[in-house]
Amino acid sequence: QVRLVQSGGGSVQAGGSLRLSCVSSGYTTSNQYVAWFRQSPGKEREGVASISIGGGVTWYGDSVKGRFTISRDNRGDTVWLQMDSLKPEDTAMYYCARSRDEWLRDKLDQYEYVYWGQGTQVTATS
Repeated sequence: QVRLVQSGGGSVQAGGSLRLSCVSSGYTTSNQYVAWFRQSPGKEREGVASISIGGGVTWYGDSVKGRFTISRDNRGDTVWLQMDSLKPEDTAMYYCARSRDEWLRDKLDQYEYVYWGQGTQVTATS
C-alpha cells in the first residue's frame, strides 16, 4: 500500500521561505511522478509543481515559477518543495501526491494522481 507522509510548512512573513517534505513508502516502481498541489478556501485545487522520479524533470505552475523548487532524493522516496519569496496569496493547504502511471498527459492535473499525503498548512502573512 502506497503511503505519503508530509512534513514542514507553518507560518512565515511575506518574503520568507519554507520547505515541505513528502516521504513515500510502499511503491513498487520508481518511474512515477510526485507533485505538490494547494487549495485555499473557496478555490479549486491548484497544481504547484511536479517532478518525474526517474528523470528528475520538473514542471511548475505559472504562479510559482522562479520562486518554488521541487526536488527529490536519488531513491525517489523523498520529494521536497522549497518555497522562497512567499506571498500572502501562497497561503493554502498543500498536498503532495504520487501517480500510479508512469506517463501523465498533464503533470499538474490532480486527477492524474492517485495517492495523496495528509496535507499541511502554509501561511504567509503580510
